[in-house]
Amino acid sequence: MNKNKRQAYGVFENAGHQHSAESWGTGRAVARIPRIAGSGTARAGQGAFGNMCRGGRMFAPTKTFRKWHVKINQNQRRYAVASALAASALPSLVLARGHRVEQIQEVPLVLADSAESLKKTKEAVELLKTVKAYSDIVKVSNSRKIRAGKGKMRNRRHRQRRGPLVVYKNDEGIVKALRNIPGVETCPVSALNLLQLAPGGHVGRFVIWTEGAFGALDEVYAAKSGYELPTAKISSSDVTRLINSDEIQSIVRAGGAPTQKRPFTQKKNPLKNKAVLFRLNPYAKTLRRQELLRSEKKGSVKKSTPGKVAGAEFLKTLHAA
Repeated sequence: MNKNKRQAYGVFENAGHQHSAESWGTGRAVARIPRIAGSGTARAGQGAFGNMCRGGRMFAPTKTFRKWHVKINQNQRRYAVASALAASALPSLVLARGHRVEQIQEVPLVLADSAESLKKTKEAVELLKTVKAYSDIVKVSNSRKIRAGKGKMRNRRHRQRRGPLVVYKNDEGIVKALRNIPGVETCPVSALNLLQLAPGGHVGRFVIWTEGAFGALDEVYAAKSGYELPTAKISSSDVTRLINSDEIQSIVRAGGAPTQKRPFTQKKNPLKNKAVLFRLNPYAKTLRRQELLRSEKKGSVKKSTPGKVAGAEFLKTLHAA
């Protein structure tokens, strides 16, 4: 979503090609790169056009018709906003994000509707100190540093941490009262911004609600046609307690003896190893026994024929040799 505010940029279409240059071809003992025509000046004969040449165009000149924005499905956007809102109500996630909420009374922090009518920054600071939320402002103020890199030359000179996000229903002066406090951002409940609820993709933003804005959440999500808020598959997220409860353990089969799987076992061919074959196919033992009985029966019926006796003349010739 953060990419959807990018502006197109690109180099001039004819940059680096505004020379009367032509290649000298081969056989001149110089590179084949196009060279400036003419004479009488040092520029004549110098290389042009290429990205390795002085005054030449860059490699792959940037175009304005690049794909700058990224489409995100509406259901994904709504799911992300709902998840970020749910995460902002968990103190552990808010603390993990770096917000100083150790002393506030509750998370999420809800203020009376009279806070929407604040006009002066002094009054807003006093309110934040009263609800013990000003320590997060001090954290932001102390974190303001000069940016490292070229960004300090491009109107992004300083960088600082994020402070609380104040969500209101009706702007009766609260926006102007809070806009000069470092790190504090404001947002109407009718236009919740995911980039403010989860900056950098990290959920757990410290959100301060007004009573009217907190109560209007149901109206905001009810107005979305054909949309249902995501619900948990199980009512209790403590799965360990559920598994170890007496109700479940009473009907679960008792665990067997621990078995250790050998990391490597020799592969045996069942076509050559009878023990493995009989374990895979017990009926193979019966087939083998039937084959042996059949072969024994054939051997008992068949008469043995004596071998051919060598002739006397052949033996006489063999012995004479």
